[in-house]
Amino acid sequence: MELDSALEAPSQEDSNLSEELSHSAFGQAFSKILHCLARPEARRGNVKDAVLKDLGDLIEATEFDRLFEGTGARLRGMPETLGQVAKALEKYAAPSKEEEGGGDGHSEAAEKAAQVGLLFLKLLGKVETAKNSLVGPAWQTGLHHLAGPVYIFAITHSLEQPWTTPRSREVAREVLTSLLQVTECGSVAGFLHGENEDEKGRLSVILGLLKPDLYKESWKNNPAIKHVFSWTLQQVTRPWLSQHLERVLPASLVISDDYQTENKILGVHCLHHIVLNVAVLLCLLDLFPILEKTLHWKGDGARPTTHCDEVLRLILTHMEPEHRLLLRRTYARNLPAFVNRLGILTVRHLKRLERVIIGYLEVYDGPEEEARLKILETLKLLMQHTWPRVSCRLVVLLKALLKLICDVARDPNLTPESVKSALLQEATDCLILLDRCSQGRVKGLLAKIPQSCEDRKVVNYIRKVQQVSEGAPYNGT
Repeated sequence: MELDSALEAPSQEDSNLSEELSHSAFGQAFSKILHCLARPEARRGNVKDAVLKDLGDLIEATEFDRLFEGTGARLRGMPETLGQVAKALEKYAAPSKEEEGGGDGHSEAAEKAAQVGLLFLKLLGKVETAKNSLVGPAWQTGLHHLAGPVYIFAITHSLEQPWTTPRSREVAREVLTSLLQVTECGSVAGFLHGENEDEKGRLSVILGLLKPDLYKESWKNNPAIKHVFSWTLQQVTRPWLSQHLERVLPASLVISDDYQTENKILGVHCLHHIVLNVAVLLCLLDLFPILEKTLHWKGDGARPTTHCDEVLRLILTHMEPEHRLLLRRTYARNLPAFVNRLGILTVRHLKRLERVIIGYLEVYDGPEEEARLKILETLKLLMQHTWPRVSCRLVVLLKALLKLICDVARDPNLTPESVKSALLQEATDCLILLDRCSQGRVKGLLAKIPQSCEDRKVVNYIRKVQQVSEGAPYNGT
């Protein structure tokens, strides 16, 4: 291998070279190995062994500070180079399409996995040493680039599959254990979604790495991908899965839409997990764009009715007569998302939405007032998206909002003050939007209320609306 020149110690006459050049030569060594791994002949026995041996020797001979800390543009790129090497190693060890059923390639895939796993253990050991020795984010940057490919490798080869052996599974599980240790995660789930609310987790990075291999045209090229995706998906539950829905749903649909029964079953298991851990109605909203790909408005005539229209119509049909508080909260919780998705097209449902909004604002919803808060959120979105049609409904909406403010201000129930304040604030925001949609008519209709109303709290909120209407700043909207 032509790596010796990059790894040789500097001679005496070159001792005056800058540290920058030293780092440049050091980076070249990794770059050459990366180039060798990418070449097709790297999969042949002698070449493969030489490349992996050189990489192992380089990792062992390199002090951790040269991997993760220093100066110069070349070294600042070292974490990225390490990440590229990790990706190349993961791809190199991945089973090929022909190895899905075992056979001749079976032992070769497992052998490669065992060798690559040992290299990953060496790299993670360097990260652990750097973590305990370095001050600052240098080692974290290196780990950020390594974690994704190392995780995919570990899951690919730790599951019992035709391309694995007891030895390769043992090494892969050691790699996974070392990865969790160096990232200070107590479980794979914690590694993926974060150990606490402040930690982002690494699921987005991993899904990004898997994405090119999960398209309809590519997902069968690597027989491990579907299993890595499915297993990873099962580790993430609510509430964390919802934010990744747009990335996990298409892949699950692709796998389930296959002629092979085992793939259909695997895809359905993925979809079932998604439905159990993501709000179903919100899940449908992300599914609609996939189902409606063929629906394109050409600008002539009315826009075609969509699945979203049909579902919203069904929801409103059930919402109007519903008297059970639990179901009312469930419906109200999902209503803003539908209004947001349809946007201006919500005008198709304006009359029924108006009846639902007014009806739900009249009913006390318990101490948390979840339904009425969500209905107020829906009303705000509705006025923002369909403002040209709002002025003709001014009187009806104004009466409903004023009645709500009076009821909440005089509420004798055990509703917490924070909830009352939230309701009054949202209702005030709606009045301000209503005034803007009606060209200031709300201000005129409210003019006499402060003089006749004896409830100071009600008067204070009415005055807020009037002040904003007159141009005073307001931080509520």
